[in-house]
Amino acid sequence: MSVHQPVLYQEIILALRPQRRGQYIDGTVGLGGHAWSILEASQPDGLLLGLDVDPYALELAEQRLAEFGQRATLIRASYTDLSAQLENIGWQSVDGILLDLGVSSLQLDTPQRGFSFRTDAPLDMRYDPDNPVRAVDLINSLSESDIADILYRYGEERRSRQVARAIVAARPVLTTKQLAGVVSSVTMSGRKGLHPATRTFQAFRIAVNRELDALEKFLPQAVSALAPQARLAVISFHSLEDRIVKHYFRRESTGCLCPPKQPQCTCGHEAQLRLLTKRPTRPGNSETVSNPRSRSARLRVAEKI
Repeated sequence: MSVHQPVLYQEIILALRPQRRGQYIDGTVGLGGHAWSILEASQPDGLLLGLDVDPYALELAEQRLAEFGQRATLIRASYTDLSAQLENIGWQSVDGILLDLGVSSLQLDTPQRGFSFRTDAPLDMRYDPDNPVRAVDLINSLSESDIADILYRYGEERRSRQVARAIVAARPVLTTKQLAGVVSSVTMSGRKGLHPATRTFQAFRIAVNRELDALEKFLPQAVSALAPQARLAVISFHSLEDRIVKHYFRRESTGCLCPPKQPQCTCGHEAQLRLLTKRPTRPGNSETVSNPRSRSARLRVAEKI
């Protein structure tokens, strides 16, 4: 994602409605593009807490947001630790939260991070360099059935068993180009000319960073942190993430969750959210032309009751 053109820039400002004296969270601050826009829109005294596990991104975000001084607080931490970080800085509630999921341009365009098969590099794929698990570790140590499960669950790869068999046969698989070549030898291009290895790289990246688990841990903490009428905006980039957000928003915007034919409510569930996007907002044509990586972005927004 570009610092100068974060994905769905205008849509995020419309969704979060940053205002003076507001307190906002960017759970994946990255290079600071969205954070900058939130701080600019909440002049002169809106505050922002930015979290990220990537120290290289945080260093650049600090430079980007330096003009806002103490209005911006950046912490190297996962968004799964949201509640603890709010407690650490003494915030009781917030007026808006953004979570922009997926891989940033900084990560994709830094070959040694191992996120992309366009250049040859070690198979790393970690957002957090302190994470002890790399993609190369999973690829070369897991059983064929475990690899197939990762490819099917996280990459939605229909030929997961064939790809897993080819990976195991080719081990040790140590570089991005090597993995892409192995995958390409047993599967074809996906829809819209997608590279045959795209789903495999997505699957191992999700597994390395435990992305879906992290999202499921984050959502209840985010809703709990919102003040009344505050908003939560989540940008996802593939159907697995979007499905989790959609189902959570739908559940928490519903009262009773008992079976429809049950005569009396026994669950005691109360709605916490009001849906603002029944269907996800997608980037317009002008944005996808200027920033092709935004084409799969999906924005969902909900408001605390």
